[in-house]
Amino acid sequence: MSEEPRRRLIVGPFNRVEGDLEVRLEISGTSVSAAYVNSPLFRGFERILEGRDPMDALVVAPRICGICSVSQSHAAALALAGVMGVEVPRNGLLATNLMTATENVADHLTHFHLFFMPDFARPSYEGRLWFERAEARFKASRGSAVRGAMAARAELFHVLGILGGKWPHTLTLQPGGVTRAVDARDRVRLLATVRSFRRFLEDSLFGAPLDRVLALAAAEDLERWRVSGPVGDFRLFLEIAEDLEFSHLGRAYGRFLSHGAYAGPDNGHLYRRGVFADGREASFDPDQVAEHHRFSRMAGQDRIHPPFAGSTVPDGLDEAGYSWCKAPRLGGLPYETGAIARQLVDGHPLIRALVAQDGGSVRSRVVARLLELARTTDAMEGWLRAMDPAAPWCVAAEMPDNAQAVGLTEAARGALGHWLRVERGRIAGYQIIAPTTWNFSPRDLDGVPGPLEQALVGAPVQEGENTPLSVQHIVRSFDPCMVCTVH
Repeated sequence: MSEEPRRRLIVGPFNRVEGDLEVRLEISGTSVSAAYVNSPLFRGFERILEGRDPMDALVVAPRICGICSVSQSHAAALALAGVMGVEVPRNGLLATNLMTATENVADHLTHFHLFFMPDFARPSYEGRLWFERAEARFKASRGSAVRGAMAARAELFHVLGILGGKWPHTLTLQPGGVTRAVDARDRVRLLATVRSFRRFLEDSLFGAPLDRVLALAAAEDLERWRVSGPVGDFRLFLEIAEDLEFSHLGRAYGRFLSHGAYAGPDNGHLYRRGVFADGREASFDPDQVAEHHRFSRMAGQDRIHPPFAGSTVPDGLDEAGYSWCKAPRLGGLPYETGAIARQLVDGHPLIRALVAQDGGSVRSRVVARLLELARTTDAMEGWLRAMDPAAPWCVAAEMPDNAQAVGLTEAARGALGHWLRVERGRIAGYQIIAPTTWNFSPRDLDGVPGPLEQALVGAPVQEGENTPLSVQHIVRSFDPCMVCTVH
């Protein structure tokens, strides 16, 4: 019996991805047999932070990225709060939740309208029953959905204008809370802004009240929406996903991680902290996180545990390494993160049902992101109503000479952690593990592929495709932010 023909294909750089990305594919016959994900740009923010005053992290870290800078600010503030031993007052938590949620919701909206859906307005899909609708709604620069979404996003960012003074790179988030108090008039304006955004979601994206989206609880509910649900872009996506069999595309390991998102005064979160693996939920222990360097272009040890002891020394002559991205592992295993992980760990019945049925597929990732968009928008109104303008918003604390702490938060793309070590009043070590570091990691010390590398195995490749559409859909379903990956 003759072997299937084998070939290699380099895909990249990817358009509509934040930062540089390259994927090397090994193809056997008509499908991907192995993938190697390369983050080809080294930036070195962790090195920039070394030796500085610890409070400089609030200025430097957000500049890692222009689309998720509030998340980087929040992680830095949490790490600083940890070393300072400060507890944020209730108003500070609520305002922080609003700011981080605004950025995350906007990122979900941008991903769906600008990064993911325009693929289906390509001539490659001409002739599909849904093509003309996809082209009218999502064709680059001309789609009606794109124009509406960008207008809604711009209006939503008034929340960050009022609370943060500017976006990106606000300095409002501090270890002890927020520096901008909200009065009664501000709250009215903020509520009006969030309600306007809610109306956009109901009128355009879902075509139905958010309460109807929030009521989705089973795979059968989703199928009914696809067949006879309200007209909107959500239903259009479900039609496309069914036609292109996205429920069978892009499955990784079935292990998911969430740091917990949107803290409450009782140390809980709107979306719980934990891991979900093999159909079971468990607690998350940051002491079990390690960084592997074997296939990263980094000097030093192959495995660094915990990240407090980590280093970021680039080695451009490293012939074994094929990426500037490190390989984070939890308990020695790769984990996927993102909206799907948050909703799984939080126990949402629809997402758990989809993952039980299909795994972490392209369809389940996108559905989780859109469901979270609805859930978070709904929660934002509650946070605004819970604010007490007369209560404290921020507290002060002293910086110790020696301490270490980790700041754990959730960006739109998943789990974000800042490991800060202070010695003699200066930053002695600063290690960042971003969501795309988890999802787009190279192989680890044992040669185990990262989540995206695994998810690409089995992706179909058509004859003559130099940039396979299936590969692009899988990559975009993770919503990569490569500049955060390599800091």
